[in-house]
Amino acid sequence: MRVLVTGGAGYVGSVLTRMLLDEGFDVTILDRFFFGKESLEEISDQIRLVKGDTRWVDSSIMRGVDAVIDMAALSNDPVGELNPEMTLDINYRARVRMSKFARKRGVRRYLLASSASVYGLKNRVCTEKTRVHPLTTYAKANALWEAGALPLANKKFCVTALRQSSVYGISKRMRFDIAFNNMVLSVFKGGKLPIMRDGTQVRPIIHIKDTCRAFISVLKAEPDLVNGQVFNAGSNDQNYQIFELARMASKSVGAPFRYKWYGSPDFRSYTVNFDKIRTTLGFKPKFTPTDGAREVFNGLKKGVIASDEKTVTIQWYKRLQEYQQVVHDVELRGRIL
Repeated sequence: MRVLVTGGAGYVGSVLTRMLLDEGFDVTILDRFFFGKESLEEISDQIRLVKGDTRWVDSSIMRGVDAVIDMAALSNDPVGELNPEMTLDINYRARVRMSKFARKRGVRRYLLASSASVYGLKNRVCTEKTRVHPLTTYAKANALWEAGALPLANKKFCVTALRQSSVYGISKRMRFDIAFNNMVLSVFKGGKLPIMRDGTQVRPIIHIKDTCRAFISVLKAEPDLVNGQVFNAGSNDQNYQIFELARMASKSVGAPFRYKWYGSPDFRSYTVNFDKIRTTLGFKPKFTPTDGAREVFNGLKKGVIASDEKTVTIQWYKRLQEYQQVVHDVELRGRIL
């Protein structure tokens, strides 16, 4: 099967690409490469790399493609609020555009990399039938994308949305602007773990390899099981309060639990039910937060991963904008020198 992964050089995409190759898939990556191509460097001869943007790429990108896993997006809430209209353009309109291209070009399967953040603030356990209540531009864009793409499903075009839990674990395109990874980084640095508000907010979490396994499970499933369907991706035993996660980040690596409170406008809190993906596809995560904490901590200790400005998405986007302004100020006739 020939699979197009948009955003395939990203945090999840670069791990998913390797796992798809291990499963024998033929993989093409469409990415802007904002963070470089290093995340795919050692497998670049096994895949096809296309530099492009889902807002402007031609539908010919779908030629010969059997399935699309659409991951290209501004990837979290702070980045989404930098420019809400641009976020809607990239995370909603461009992705619906890609889904329509896919159907027009005869692609058989289209997978939406959505987010459990669409549930927003809920005082009950959320299933796939729970009415969404997105609180941020990022979450709203995901909800709109689902509403725009899922109705395109028909007998020849299988469309499935995966609402991913908050992801943790190591990637070649590492991120420390994700709650649990950032907690482990704080432990590694010997500082106090930052806990927002009162720490009672609930988040479902999932290891990066497990969320990739969820996508592959859908990709390999019989179309009748997944077509037009939404699946929460995670497990019932990995719904945690933020305070519990912070304690676990310390305990997992044998460090003292030291923390500090900080204010936050983030009021999201949602407990998610994952029975559907387990009973329909037999999916069950293999990794625990303890596994992830030790993996990230040891990766930092051994120098396999490091914390720099590229690992905090909003910081890197702001730096790119600064670079763009500098280049604009000094160039003449389209040249620097």
